Amino acid sequence: MLESLRPGSASLEHQRFVPPFLLPLVNCAARGQDLLPVVKSITQNLGFDSFMYGASANSKPDHEGKSFVYTTLPIEWVMRYGQKAYIEVDPRIALTWDSSIPLVWDQHSIRAPGSNARDAFLDDAASVGICSGVCFTFHGPRASHVIIALNSAIPVNDEIRQHAIARNLPDILMFGHYFHEIFMKSVIERGMAPKSAGAPLSGRELDCLSLAAHGMKTEDIAGHWEHLRANRPIPLRLDPKQIERGQSPGGHCPCGARRPHPRRLRQISLD
Repeated sequence: MLESLRPGSASLEHQRFVPPFLLPLVNCAARGQDLLPVVKSITQNLGFDSFMYGASANSKPDHEGKSFVYTTLPIEWVMRYGQKAYIEVDPRIALTWDSSIPLVWDQHSIRAPGSNARDAFLDDAASVGICSGVCFTFHGPRASHVIIALNSAIPVNDEIRQHAIARNLPDILMFGHYFHEIFMKSVIERGMAPKSAGAPLSGRELDCLSLAAHGMKTEDIAGHWEHLRANRPIPLRLDPKQIERGQSPGGHCPCGARRPHPRRLRQISLD
């Protein structure tokens, strides 16, 4: 379940050092103002076109669970990312999930021969200006992960571009740390619960409901998707009225698939 959030007010401790280029971000957060203009400005000054922050309590990138995302990219891209379950094939996530080393990537370095799903994702991402960039991960308690990505529409990092990224890398990492602190204080620590239950279903969820409506059991549906959970079958509880309305029972896909159903999204503002 992927939820799009905008951080609200967050005040960092005054005795902590703040790099001058991040003062507008920290001050804006302390006043509870919209961070988007400041985040865009810092991102562009660092040599990139867009910014993405994702926080997940999942132990694996393809495991169903609660996730939050903040990005300067259009909400349409966030919705498409969830609906197409791109988390399963996004190479930036796969290459940084178990590593703390920043990933500097472009079209030449990240494409893999014979990976049609990865190439399809990269082609779609390029349509919104995600052609190269820097991505890195923070590892938290209980196998939680925070992924930060700065993206560029430049498809190939030539030597001049590589030197520019290397020169700015300390500031890029510092930007990620400070934004993470702000996000954690204003969103995660408040324990905001997702409000996606009852939202319109994705194509895969509708397929699951259709199969269930025709008498298939949970195990049969999971087998249909070729992702049967042998050890942890998920009980199927359906309300006929929910099937008629095309709504999710409790906000979860009824099938026992290992891979997550495409995520439902809501844009909310936290004051």
